[in-house]
Amino acid sequence: MTLADPSTRTLLDLAEAKQRSADAVRSWEQRLVEISHEIHDDPEIAFKEVKAANLVAGALRDAGFTATVGAFGVDTAIDASFGDGEFVVAICAEYDALPVIGHACGHNVIAAAGLGAAIALAAIADDAGLTVKLLGTPAEEHGGGKVLMLEGGAWEDATVSLMVHGAPGIDVRCESFATQAVDRFQITYTGRPAHAAAAPDKGVNALDAATIALTAIGLLRQQLPGTVRTAAVITQGGEVTNIIPARTVLQAEVRSFDLDELRDAKRRVMACFEAGALASGCSWEQVRTEPRYDPLVQEPLLADAWNDALTELGREPIAFSGMAGGSTDMGNVSQVVPSIHPGIAIIGSTSAPHTEGFAADAATPAADRAVIDSAIGLAWAAATAALTPSSRADLLARQAARPAGATTHPQGEE
Repeated sequence: MTLADPSTRTLLDLAEAKQRSADAVRSWEQRLVEISHEIHDDPEIAFKEVKAANLVAGALRDAGFTATVGAFGVDTAIDASFGDGEFVVAICAEYDALPVIGHACGHNVIAAAGLGAAIALAAIADDAGLTVKLLGTPAEEHGGGKVLMLEGGAWEDATVSLMVHGAPGIDVRCESFATQAVDRFQITYTGRPAHAAAAPDKGVNALDAATIALTAIGLLRQQLPGTVRTAAVITQGGEVTNIIPARTVLQAEVRSFDLDELRDAKRRVMACFEAGALASGCSWEQVRTEPRYDPLVQEPLLADAWNDALTELGREPIAFSGMAGGSTDMGNVSQVVPSIHPGIAIIGSTSAPHTEGFAADAATPAADRAVIDSAIGLAWAAATAALTPSSRADLLARQAARPAGATTHPQGEE
C-alpha cells in the first residue's frame, strides 16, 4: 500500500470536521433511533441476525455506502465502505441478542451507534483522506463472529477500529473499560447404563463424574487468583431416575484479564474434570466450543480523543480503578489493530447487563441519547486521530509496518 506523506497533506480543520460529522448524525437522528428500536423489538441470536443485518445494510446504502451482507465467510456479517482515503476507519456494529431475554446487552444501541458513526465519518471522508468501513459483526455473545471475520481478512486494510457498548450507571473513561479473556469448552463424560435399582453395580455413572468435577472446581476457587472466573452448567445428565446416566455433557468457561493466568487456571480446572473421570470410572473428552476471546487493549490516542469527546458532549467520564468483568471478541481485534471499545452510560439505568431490566433499559430515551452521543463521540475520536498530523502519521506508519496477513491470525485461535 502506498501512503501519502502526512507532511504534504492539507488536512480538513478538525473543528469543522467535528461540526460536519455531528450535523450528519443529527440529520439521521430519528432514523438511527428507529433502527435501534426495530432491532430491539425483534431480537435475533448469534448467526441468525438476518433482519438486523439487512436493516443496517439498507441504511448504509441509503447513505451512499456500498454494502454487502454475507461477508468474510459469515452469512450475517456486513462489509460496507465509503471513500478511498489511505486512513481506514473500521467501525464495528454488533446486533446479536441473548437467548430468551433478548437485547439484554444492548446490542441494538451498538448497531445504531456504529451506523451513526459511519455516516458521520462519511460526511468528512473526502476532505479528511478517509476510507470509512462499517463492519457488521455477528455472534459476539457466543460464537466469536469477529474472530471468524478476522480470519476472513475483514481488518487487513484497517488503520484503526472503533466501537462502543452501552452500560448502566455512569460514564467511565475509555482506558478504565477492561474486559477479560474467556475460553469456553465442552466436557463429555461417557459411562455405562444400568438399572438404577436392580443392577446399579453394573453401571458407570457419568453424572457422578460431573458432580465430582464441579465439587472439585468449587473447592479450587479458593486457590484461584481473584481476577479469575470459572463457571459450568450441565446440559445433559440423564433422562430418568431408574437408569444410571451413561452420558453427561457440561459447558464450561474460564476467564482472566491475563492470558498466561487464563491458561494456568484452565489447566487446573481441567484437572478437576479429569478427577471426575478417574473417580467415577468414566472416559472423558473436552473440546473448545468457540474461539477464545482475548483481553481488550485500548489504544491511548483514540481513548483520549473519546474521553474528550464525551466531555464536550456534556458527559463526565470518570476514572475507574476496579476490575470489571465480561468478555468480547473485540479484544481479538484490539490485539492486532489499534482499537477502542469504550462504554456509554444509559443514564439512570441501574440494571446489570444480561438481565430483563437492562433489556428494557436499552429501548428508553436514555438509550436513544446514548446512541446519538456515542455515534458523535466515535466519529470525533476517529476524526481527531486522522486529522492530528502526529497521530495520523504514527497510526499510518504502524499500519504500513504490519506484515501482510497479520490480522488474519487472531490469538484466540492458538
